[in-house]
Amino acid sequence: MTTPLVPADFDVPDGLQTELFALEPLDVGHNDADYAAWTSSIEHIRQTPGFAEGTWPVPMTLAQNEADLAGHARDFAGRTGFTYTVLDPASRGVIGCVYVYPARREGYDADVCSWVRADRAELDKPLYETVRQWLASDWPFARPDYASR
Repeated sequence: MTTPLVPADFDVPDGLQTELFALEPLDVGHNDADYAAWTSSIEHIRQTPGFAEGTWPVPMTLAQNEADLAGHARDFAGRTGFTYTVLDPASRGVIGCVYVYPARREGYDADVCSWVRADRAELDKPLYETVRQWLASDWPFARPDYASR
């Protein structure tokens, strides 16, 4: 059994709404739009802070992506990790993702990373700043590790 990332009495946020984007828990219902978003932006994502040394994104099929999204949804339900899809508030199209998982480096209590589609690159810094504020105000982390912009 994996240890929950947050205390049992913590109410996990069900999302975040701003004028620029909306965050909601990622699940298999986002598969087609999520797949289109990241596969159109692989090189851009790899250049995003927090992804340079990572192992993702890698080519996969739509079915493999759906299985990956199902895993993120299981993590969310089990409180071991939290992935939010980033949506355009008007079209509801997927423009990125935010991941909140256990810290990988000593001295931190969560590992956070985010990406946006290449064609929405101007939202990277506003997303980063908004998520940092959200982590500070609505989450129980004292030292989240989130690559600066």
